[in-house]
Formats: sequence, C-alpha cells, structure tokens
Amino acid sequence: MSNSSKLRGILVGAVLVAASTGWMAAQEVTSSRKVVKSVAAQYPSVLKRRGIGGTVKLRVLVNANGTVKDVQVLGGNPILSDCAAKAVKQWVFVSAEKEDSIEIAVGFDPNSAD
Repeated sequence: MSNSSKLRGILVGAVLVAASTGWMAAQEVTSSRKVVKSVAAQYPSVLKRRGIGGTVKLRVLVNANGTVKDVQVLGGNPILSDCAAKAVKQWVFVSAEKEDSIEIAVGFDPNSAD
C-alpha cells in the first residue's frame, strides 16, 4: 500500500478553524493529526473590497515533531495562496512517529462580516 493510500485511509475528519473577523480566512484541515497552534491567514483588504475570494488548496509536509517542513500550493488565487501559505507555515501539529503530508483548504469569503 502506498503512503498516499495509507494517508487517505487514516484521514478521519475535519477541523474547522473559523476566523474571528472577516479579515481572516477560515481553514479546514483534513488529517488524523490535531492542530496544536494555528495562525489565521490574513485576507488582503483590497481583494476583500473588490469581492475577490475563493479557496486555496495546500499540501503541507509536517515533521515528526509537529512543525511544518514545507507547503505546496495545489490551487487558488496566487495572492491568496501566498497569504494562506505564509500563515500555515506557522502552524504546529501534534507530534507523531514520522512525517505526514496533509491537505488544507483555506477559504477567503469577501462577503463575510468584518
């Protein structure tokens, strides 16, 4: 069984980290590893005012110690992707026996309350 098949097999749920203001984005993490510390992506005010939003998909490589080793953008607006990646690089996950690859979706909604 490949590592990606194993990973898909152990994905058990989603954690929604909703931002406290409209200037931040909501992040959804699908993983068996719990997020210990998350940093909300900052929503550029110019894009929000212009109604530019969407979802950024990221693949995050997490070290065994829980720190983020690498972030790869899988899709989304390039400016929003940079904002999402910058935030997710600061996240910390629960320690595990080995590195994991986790997919994260970061949503930017221009209609959310300020």
